[in-house]
Formats: sequence, structure tokens, C-alpha cells
Amino acid sequence: MNHKERIQAVLRREAVDRVPVATWGHDFLREWSAEDLASHTIERHRKYDYDFVKLNPRWTMFAEPWGNVYEPPTEQRFPRLKQKIVSTVEDLSAVPMVSAGHPVFEQHVDALKLVLAEIGHDVDVLVTIFSPLSVLGLLCGGVGHPLIGYAEETPGTVHEVLDNITRTLQQHTENLIDAGASGVFYAALQWTSSEVCSDEFFNEFGRPYDERVLQAARGAPFNIFHVCGNHVNLPRFFDYPVQVFNWDNFGPGNESLVTASKMTNKVVAGGIPHRKLHKLGESELLRTTQQALEGAGHNVMLAGGCGIGATVSDDIRRSVTTIADSL
Repeated sequence: MNHKERIQAVLRREAVDRVPVATWGHDFLREWSAEDLASHTIERHRKYDYDFVKLNPRWTMFAEPWGNVYEPPTEQRFPRLKQKIVSTVEDLSAVPMVSAGHPVFEQHVDALKLVLAEIGHDVDVLVTIFSPLSVLGLLCGGVGHPLIGYAEETPGTVHEVLDNITRTLQQHTENLIDAGASGVFYAALQWTSSEVCSDEFFNEFGRPYDERVLQAARGAPFNIFHVCGNHVNLPRFFDYPVQVFNWDNFGPGNESLVTASKMTNKVVAGGIPHRKLHKLGESELLRTTQQALEGAGHNVMLAGGCGIGATVSDDIRRSVTTIADSL
């Protein structure tokens, strides 16, 4: 089987020659132009020969169009926030309307087109989309507070801003699918963790807007919902209109791959301990992934529970494919 055939078979819950595998992560120094993002994405695919590609833009991309300013790093680390546009609850009213034609979003589309031109014939390429709640959280400075406090104080204003952000992300998602993406890698960041917010909060300020953005990608064949953090209560998301769920199955309070695979007819992706991957030898990594996937059936992909660290060595990244061949 080739990469695309292997993915298509798993999405149909059919037997494959080996479990599909992929990891992703940042190269913090090569994410600041369409050309750099595309070139390092293409290089990684050719080095590691994974079964699908996640176009992994700088994580600040989804906050920049609304006005947040970040300092590009000079080493492998996350960009530093220099200016956020929401510092008080009153600032919410000044969050601007943003067009999906904003130069930052056009850069995202351009990078996708460059990647597809080089490797799109060989492999499915997914595009990252942050949820509206995640975007607004970044505009306020992060995940959790102060946005939770703002929502308690002025819920109507928060809903209004989320609605505007959602409209932009819907159009941007449609633009990416129209450009040839196989689907979206939809990330709600740690807002899916009960350590960050309650189910009631998420159901009011997260889920309705998730559903609208995912609707824009509904025609795509390969959409992943990435559930981030610990104590995520994954089954509450099983009705999301995606084909694949990805989460840290090693995280405290999180469902195992086997448990989740028996609770849904959708595909589950995980099994690679991304938090300690750099510490594991190949034999220990093989044992860990075997234990994680054993009994999961045909609806499973081998993947990290989140991004792989930027400084993880090439040898470790390559070993993931070797391990998939051994499962």
C-alpha cells in the first residue's frame, strides 16, 4: 500500500499492511514565511516517510491577524508575546473584524500550495486550524484565565467576538480545502481539559463555534480533532463531524487508545509518548507503542499525542516509522 491507500483503508476500518504513522511539530526558526514553512514540511516528509503530513504553522499565526504581536525566536523555542490586544474586559469590544484574506492567512494558503505541488501526489496534507475559543484565549494572553473571568462578567460580548472569529475561520478553512488540503487538524488547545474549564463553560463558549468551523471542512475526507491536555473526557466529543480523534492517551485521566477505539467507530490516533520520546530507546519505544495499540483493532493510527519537540533528533523521528513496521 502507498501512503494514501493506507490512510483510506483505515478510515474505512479495513485491514492494512501496517498501521499508518505520523508525527508533527514545530521548527520555530522556519515558520515565518510560506516558503520556509513549506520547505521544512517537505524536507521532513522526505526524511521520515510518514503516512500523512500536518502542515504545522507557527502557533501564533491564529492570533496575529487580530493584532497580537510576537517576537520571532532566534533559537528553538516558542515565540514571545510582545503585545496582546485584550488586557481588560473593556478591550473585548475593540477586537476587530478580520478578513480571511488577511496576509497571514494568505501565507498559510500559499504554504499549503507549495507543499501540495511537491508532495501532494504522494501523501495527504492536513492544515492546522485553531478553534475560535483558542484564538480568543490567545488574544487575551493564553488558555483559561483571564478569558474565563471575562466570560463570566460579560458573556454577551464574548459570544459576539467568538462569532466574528468563527466567521473568519470558516472562510479560511474553506479557502484551504479549496486549495487542495485533504482535511483539517482542528485544535482546541487545552480548553478541552477539565483542568482548564468546566464542561458547562466549554459547551457554551467552545462547542457551538467548533461545530460551525468544522462544518466548513465537512466535505473533506480526512479531518482530525485534536483534544489537548489531561482529563479530557474524550467521549463527549465523539459526535464531532470528524473522521479521527487525536489526544495524549498517556495523559492523566485520559482514555487509552483501546478504550476509545471500542467506544467509537471513528479512527483513534496516538500511541507515541511525545512528552518523553527524546528519552526512549527504540526497544522501549516499541514496547510502549505495542502496549498502547494492542487490542485497538483496525481503526487506529500511530501518532504523537501532541507535537514532537523541536530538538528531538532525526534518528528518533525515523525510528517511529521503523516501529510502525514492527507492530
